[in-house]
Amino acid sequence: MFDFVRRHTKLIMGVLFLLIIPSFVLFGIEGYTRFNDGATKVATVNGQPVTQMEWDSAHRLEIDRLRQGNPNLDLSLLDSPALKYATLERLVHERVLAAAAADEHLIATDARLAAELQRDPTIASLRRADGTLDMERYQQLLAAQGLTPAGFEANARHELSSRQVLGGVSETGFSSAAQAQVAMGAFQERREARVQRFAPAEFADKVQPTDADLQSYHQTHASRYQAPETASVEYLVLDLESLKKSVSVSEQDLRTYYEQNAASFGTPETRRASHILLSAARDAPAAEREKAKAAATALLAQLRQAPDSFAELARKSSQDDASAVSGGDLGRFERNKGMDPAIAQAAFGLAKVGDMSEVVESDFGFHIVRLTEIKAAEVPPFEKMRAQLEDQLRTRLAQQQFSEMADEFRNLVYEQSDSLKPAADKLHLTIQTADKLSPTPAPGASGPLANPKFLGALFAADAVDKKRNTEAIDLGGNQIASGRIVSHTPAHARAFDEVRTEVRQAFVRERGAELARQEGQARLKAWTAQPASATSLGAALVLSRDEPQGQPMALVEAVLRADPAKLPGFVGVDLGAEGFAVARVDKVLAAPTQSAEQTAQSRARYDQLWGLAEARSYYELLKAKYKAQILVPAPAPTAR
Repeated sequence: MFDFVRRHTKLIMGVLFLLIIPSFVLFGIEGYTRFNDGATKVATVNGQPVTQMEWDSAHRLEIDRLRQGNPNLDLSLLDSPALKYATLERLVHERVLAAAAADEHLIATDARLAAELQRDPTIASLRRADGTLDMERYQQLLAAQGLTPAGFEANARHELSSRQVLGGVSETGFSSAAQAQVAMGAFQERREARVQRFAPAEFADKVQPTDADLQSYHQTHASRYQAPETASVEYLVLDLESLKKSVSVSEQDLRTYYEQNAASFGTPETRRASHILLSAARDAPAAEREKAKAAATALLAQLRQAPDSFAELARKSSQDDASAVSGGDLGRFERNKGMDPAIAQAAFGLAKVGDMSEVVESDFGFHIVRLTEIKAAEVPPFEKMRAQLEDQLRTRLAQQQFSEMADEFRNLVYEQSDSLKPAADKLHLTIQTADKLSPTPAPGASGPLANPKFLGALFAADAVDKKRNTEAIDLGGNQIASGRIVSHTPAHARAFDEVRTEVRQAFVRERGAELARQEGQARLKAWTAQPASATSLGAALVLSRDEPQGQPMALVEAVLRADPAKLPGFVGVDLGAEGFAVARVDKVLAAPTQSAEQTAQSRARYDQLWGLAEARSYYELLKAKYKAQILVPAPAPTAR
């Protein structure tokens, strides 16, 4: 088929022309675009759409990130409507800040980007002992997230630019000491209360559901009991490490490689020299430079008569303040490293220790160079280098082979897309298989099966429907892979009998929470009417926002918001799945006395919160300026 396409390109172009052009004629380009965009647009920022595809992709990446941090997280919770909507809000937030950064010409420089990446603990962990970055591990880390170094760094630069938009507001916010004192005083307020909790587990024995109850609950909450889509797949991997094992290296190959690269294995020749400098800048007048050269020539003549006076003369006459005090000593240096090229060339041109150069011209003036030490290059013997040589040569040969095979691999899996066998046979690769694979990496997965980009390609609509090979996916670290789905099971509702136990547990939890709520509300009403009857309350607790004593924050907030003029008094709080709580608020306690250091910390904390509040307000202004709109409704709050 691909040969047919190549041979009849012009014919196919003509057919496409006849099919597509009438659409533009009838509807217009604008209408055509609107028709396609309208169905997928979920938000707009600055006149630009955020599409359903972009939203789905961003949410998939967010799920992958959360799963990597905690592989045991329930996928159904991660894919909840609330979390997915939060992803869309984040996308809009990013677009608004990007638009503002572009308008304000806020750019992250290379230096700032480098400094930011150096502070990243993950990247810092990839540094070798000598401080250099292990590029192979860096590329592998990014490839596992479907990124290239260039793409990752572009994203980081973009984020830095956007961060500057709100940073100028949040980091320069100002509040008065009086404001801080009032706000932090409220935050640190303490109250004494006695608490009675009504937990769902205490009422579980009272919940005796019938099969009809459970089946009805299962039908009503079918989305909770979905089995994710899975597939049985086969895949091919071409990687450098496997090729290295198959590369054959002869003894003669090793010896030839050693001889050709011997200079790079050991330590190069170094020399030590001293010099006398008579300064004359390169752009100084010609007469001044001639005068310096003449003086250097006279000194050289003097030294030819008394070579051993070099150090003494350097101390008296050299205009290089750094080396003159040590008799002109320049230390050790290599031929092409660590020394001015003119001096290095003169030193390495001398035959033996004690020899002196002619007058040497450099950008700094005129030098007389004397050779004081020669340390010959050292090359380890072949046998000592053998293991390293073999690994280097195998790697080099495998890299050449990998480059050649990678192109062929890509072509074969694309041109013969209904099977991996042709590529496996021609390149002598083994077809690997995996069952019950899902679109997200499983805990403990490795290689391609741990790569979101590879899994995304496998579960793409075309690959699922037509069982075609994926394109060759670059996994990073000199590794590419292609796979195909052999059989696919769509996401589906799990049968009631399969999830009966889970359904019963959920039913009992919900009904237990409802009974706990009813009991708590009844107690609250009775105790409010007759305070003396509240004999089952727990011991007195001192509650505050920064020391909640293990109590739910919703309860702590209710206690702290109780009217001080009506204490002691009762408050009740619906804790949702955790039941209900009743508290008798007895009295307000004085805030603890703070040290100067604690006061400073409180003020700093308030200033930080103030800055965040101002940044939020500024962001709302930016949303209005750039006409940011979310076009899909927010999910309804989860019923408790």
